[in-house]
Amino acid sequence: MPQSPTGNRWRPTLAIQASLALHAGAVIALLARPALWPWVLGAIVADHLALTAAGLWPRSNLLGPNWTRLPAAAAAKGAIAITIDDGPDPTITPQVLDLLDQYSAKATFFCIGELVSRHSGLAREIVSRGHSIENHSQQHLHRFSVLGPRGMHTEVGRAQDTIAAVTGERPQFFRAPAGLRSPLLEPVLAHLGLRLASWTRRGFDTVNPDPEVVFQRLTRGLRGGDILLLHDGHAARTPSGKPVILEVLPRLLQAVSAARLTPVTLRSVLT
Repeated sequence: MPQSPTGNRWRPTLAIQASLALHAGAVIALLARPALWPWVLGAIVADHLALTAAGLWPRSNLLGPNWTRLPAAAAAKGAIAITIDDGPDPTITPQVLDLLDQYSAKATFFCIGELVSRHSGLAREIVSRGHSIENHSQQHLHRFSVLGPRGMHTEVGRAQDTIAAVTGERPQFFRAPAGLRSPLLEPVLAHLGLRLASWTRRGFDTVNPDPEVVFQRLTRGLRGGDILLLHDGHAARTPSGKPVILEVLPRLLQAVSAARLTPVTLRSVLT
């Protein structure tokens, strides 16, 4: 049966606290001296631009906690996380699972809720093979980062329910579509008991058809604690028409093995 959700208390970061204080101070300043409005407006605009820039930087932790690497204890043991986004895909994902099995590697699949519902048997197979499925929103909307609190809660919450109903396991991590978010996201994740996860490095394998370039981006400086990003959904194709992930993943797993690193799921290193 699906596990029940566990909410956490939202704790605003220093950047968010500073923004809230600025807005409160702006109100006080305008009440005391209305003539200051140009300066107050400029300060508020600058604040909003800074928060927007933080949301456009997927690896930023200015808006809330964000896993860009595994915890230190896992990194010290040589653990890494291979994360695979935008599936499940009925053609590509089964091949990815077979490759992972060949190397006894575990991966984290950030899946789209609608696709989990559409390909429920495949989603259950991912979990039965020892991997984990985490939340990548219900519809993978390109406008996700500009949704209001209710819209974000609906997108993330529906995916939680969909994945739990299909697999029997409730996601513990969330990754925003394209990694883009706003200050409104972290309170939603806290309420749903989710942790935000981005990555250490990615190969841009949805837009780059060159497997060599993608491989080099993923393995440059490879070390324990890294979180790597690939895609089984929306995958770019090589000139021969093969999904890039299917060209890159075998070489990546060989490089990981040669470096004596161990691919694990994100949830397996939770403390």
